[in-house]
Amino acid sequence: MAKNSELTVIAHDVRVEGDFVSQGDVQIEGEVSGNVKTSTELRIGTEAKIHADVFANNATVSGEVRGNMQIEGRLDLLEGARVAGDINCDILAVSAGAQINGTV
Repeated sequence: MAKNSELTVIAHDVRVEGDFVSQGDVQIEGEVSGNVKTSTELRIGTEAKIHADVFANNATVSGEVRGNMQIEGRLDLLEGARVAGDINCDILAVSAGAQINGTV
């Protein structure tokens, strides 16, 4: 996460329906249905379930994303990450145990 940037956390027991837009860093541990957009850093936790298209500068995924991902910079898919959708990014790092079902 970027220094001196505001952080928005969607906790593990929170469900958001509709588009979610932030100018600061976002950490998602719960569920989101709708588009997710941030101009900075996005972290998707191990228990998170995203049913949306995702737009971010950089992103780290440990949980589940069902939707397309448009990442301007680096996308890290950690062990246990599951992405069902197309990925467009400059840099992609995929750890052993991550799954992608879509085009890159």
